[in-house]
Amino acid sequence: MQLTSPSVMRRCTAEFIGTFGLVFAGAGAIMVDFTSGGEVTNLGIGIVFGLVVAAMIYATGHISGAHINPAVTLGFALSRHFPWKWVPHYWSSQLLGASAAALVLRALFGDVANMGATLPSGSVWDSLLFEGVLTFFLMFVIMAVATDSRAVGSSAAIAIGATVGLEAIFGGPVSGASMNPARSFGPALVGWTWLDHWAYWVGPIVGASLAAVTYWWLRGENSATPDGDVDRFV
Repeated sequence: MQLTSPSVMRRCTAEFIGTFGLVFAGAGAIMVDFTSGGEVTNLGIGIVFGLVVAAMIYATGHISGAHINPAVTLGFALSRHFPWKWVPHYWSSQLLGASAAALVLRALFGDVANMGATLPSGSVWDSLLFEGVLTFFLMFVIMAVATDSRAVGSSAAIAIGATVGLEAIFGGPVSGASMNPARSFGPALVGWTWLDHWAYWVGPIVGASLAAVTYWWLRGENSATPDGDVDRFV
């Protein structure tokens, strides 16, 4: 199914709001966990990430496709499910939304827990590989439920949110389980925490790109054009 073609400005506004919600809830959960002495827990943080992603897909999927992630936008473009000319607009909206959310969190809680920034717990190379693999499987699920009518099930939001939550729960202690350059960029910018930040761009972008191209090949169909409309999630 395709969108009914809202204006690019409306799509970008939806991406801004969706990414804002993701960072506000997700990074906010990390900061609340810190200020409350561990009340939220790593399990709770992972659940928050999964639920907010599902909620934002339900809320904005019919408007913008609910990418809320530069790596996902690039993956769709590479697999010819998103027009290249819109990629810079989506990326700008996602980065602005993430940064705005981080600014609000700083106003609420101050500069605590590195603003919820994603940081390697060990080697940056371990985190780079981890981010690449996590994002590969996230994008693989997204491609299946967002672009393939043969996928089983009726709710992409649940499948994608569950994948994010699952990966955040077990990947958070290793790399922060970003899977999203915008999610990492906003807190890093506001908290000015750039330690090994490049890994949170390279890992997700490589992982999402490989997954998108792999699923496009596995699907065995050439039903989308480079300038086609955005596939929607719900």
